[in-house]
Order: sequence, then structure tokens, then C-alpha cells
Amino acid sequence: MRKYIYAMLLVMFTGMLMSFMPAQDAGGDRLLGVWEPGSGKARVKVEKIGAKYYGKIVWLKEPIDPATGQPKLDKKNPDKNLQTAPLKGIRLLRDFNYKGGDKWADGTIYDPENGKTYSCNIKMTNINTLDIRGYIGVSAIGRTDVWKRVEASK
Repeated sequence: MRKYIYAMLLVMFTGMLMSFMPAQDAGGDRLLGVWEPGSGKARVKVEKIGAKYYGKIVWLKEPIDPATGQPKLDKKNPDKNLQTAPLKGIRLLRDFNYKGGDKWADGTIYDPENGKTYSCNIKMTNINTLDIRGYIGVSAIGRTDVWKRVEASK
């Protein structure tokens, strides 16, 4: 009988603790998948690591540098040690938190064309379209690019 009472108290205590925990919104995982930026030069796979979202280049329209015949490198990276890294595999999106309401924030976006990293917000306008806004300082001073979801068959 004593074990039964302890078990019931444990169940009640666990239930009480869980009622104080914030509800997890699984809607943030809708960001997962492969996306194509407006330029069409690359495709970016968004993954979830822990509770944050990251995106890396998984495809390039022109993966080979015509001057060298080798894979394109991250030549404009401000870190000299990373300038020899292939562009394919580079993480463009880092550290995004899902904020609810089809919005992800608190992350950064790296632009390999100029080697700069910007603060960034993501807004999903529909299940297949993202507004990616990179900015310096305040979001009002920045640029928005529209990314489209890539079908799995492509």
C-alpha cells in the first residue's frame, strides 16, 4: 500500500511540474527542409540542432571554380583559415530560435559573396516561401530575400 501511495504522489508531482513548463510549439520545425534563395545559385538545408535552427549549403548551381577546376571555396571569408573551405557545406544560417507565429529570430546569416555576417530574421509567408531579412543594427535597415522550398524530387 505504501508503494502505491508513493507512486501516486510521484505521478501527481510530475504532472504538477509539467503544468509549469511552457508548451512546446512544434510549428518551428516547418522550417526544416531544403530552400533555394532568390538568386537560384544555391540550395540551403535547414536543420534543427538542439532547440536552434541552422542552414548549410547543400547544392551549388556552379560548384566548380572555372579558374582552378576545383570546388568553389569560401575565398571572401574574413577568417584566413576558412578561405580554403569549400562553399558546399558552409553554414549560412546560425542560431535561430522559433518565436511562434511563423517567425524565427536571434540568428545570423553569412553572405559568402562578400564574407560578411548579418543579423537575420526569418518569416514564413506560406509553407513553401520564406522572407529572409538580413540587417545591421535594426531590422528596418536591411534587405529581404525570398526563398522557396525545393521539392524533394529535385
